[in-house]
Amino acid sequence: MIVAFGDSLTAGYGADPGKSYPDFLQKDLDQAGLHWRVVNAGVSGNTTTDGVERLGEVLAYKPHVTIVEFGGNDGLRGLPMPTTRANLEQMIRALRDARSAVILAGMTLPPNYGPDFIRSFEMVYKDLADKYKLARIPFLLEGVATNPKLMQRDGIHATAEGNEIVARTVMRYLKPLLH
Repeated sequence: MIVAFGDSLTAGYGADPGKSYPDFLQKDLDQAGLHWRVVNAGVSGNTTTDGVERLGEVLAYKPHVTIVEFGGNDGLRGLPMPTTRANLEQMIRALRDARSAVILAGMTLPPNYGPDFIRSFEMVYKDLADKYKLARIPFLLEGVATNPKLMQRDGIHATAEGNEIVARTVMRYLKPLLH
């Protein structure tokens, strides 16, 4: 079992049903002959605090791998960075204690947040990945966020085509953990 655990980017906000990145990830695994089930545990609007509160439901799946994608809403709302870090760390520790491998999906923020704040925000992911020796996707929307054709009008969420690319990015980090 693979659980995609996150916010609207995982849930597939704004994309048609069946067009979230976890949906495309399932198709990619099936096409590769890898027999894993992907559960989409994404909830639009969630912060890292919401993620901590939903840990029980994710742990109930007994995931072999959990893709943790939270923090974007924290950053966009200007929530305290130490809280975001502590919540992500709590999720990582609980998942690892339950013997789930963790892939940490890195986030960034729009340029208007300023380079210092953005750098500090991005370092939360790098520091936690280093500390816990996790697979880390530097930026979940890599190759998607800068292409307006792959992003919805809000500039935050990927289109179906963008989600397909996100799934391929995730697959690069996921495949080595499947055994």
